[in-house]
Amino acid sequence: MPTFRRPPKQTVAGFSLVELAIVLLVVTLMISSLLYTLSAQTEQRNFEDTRRRLEQARELVLAYAIVNGRLPCPARSTSAGAEVRNAAGECKDAANVEDYYGGALAGGAVGGFLPAVTIGFPTVDAAGFALDAWQNRIRYAVAKTVTNCSGAFTNPHFVNATNLKGNGMSCQPNDLLICKSTAVTPAISAASCGGTPAGSNQIMSQSLVAAIIFSTGKNTTTTGGTGADEAANLNGGGNADPIFVFHTPAPSGATGGEFDDQFTWITVGELYGKLIAAGVLP
Repeated sequence: MPTFRRPPKQTVAGFSLVELAIVLLVVTLMISSLLYTLSAQTEQRNFEDTRRRLEQARELVLAYAIVNGRLPCPARSTSAGAEVRNAAGECKDAANVEDYYGGALAGGAVGGFLPAVTIGFPTVDAAGFALDAWQNRIRYAVAKTVTNCSGAFTNPHFVNATNLKGNGMSCQPNDLLICKSTAVTPAISAASCGGTPAGSNQIMSQSLVAAIIFSTGKNTTTTGGTGADEAANLNGGGNADPIFVFHTPAPSGATGGEFDDQFTWITVGELYGKLIAAGVLP
């Protein structure tokens, strides 16, 4: 009887189309997950780096005040990162255009930039302006008017060493105001955070903030930061609107629009305390 042998088992040298599709899907998911993780890490790093830069700017502004007996004026888009201040100690240019709160100015310039060259801020662009981690120019506003002084006083107070010392430490700022949102009734104005009851929409009152330093965030280079809350931070008109808005980050569909501005500020008590400790005041 002849014997029959079972042929040896054959192996397939490659993948079937189904197997290949599964492998590609798995690899794609892994790469997507990795890219998402890297992107999230990058954004978190940029956020933290910007926060550090704002705090560094804040310390340099205070150091400048200790050395010079006053806060610096804001820089403008035409000033190469230096403060714009006239011989009388006011935040005015040669054409008498004021800038304390930033935004569009007469003559086409833009104001309200951190005076990086004046205070010695290290991270600047080719034109001398301080940058956040997204390469946007860091903004700055300073109080112009004061109230509750013990006697006669002269404005501007905080950017003029003679006035600051002569007016005395009883003077409190009377303009810069930080609100929670623009979506309130009554609406925010150049003098109030609006909302009901009065004061419910404000974070810092007008008697506390001597200067504000802030970043316009990542969306300045993507969507342009066109939400109502962010727009309120760039419409100062030089000396017209001292009202700013700050809250936790919000997506584009949120009330008040997308928001990713980062803030820090200097209170009048802290400024006076630093100047007293350094022997600048009283």
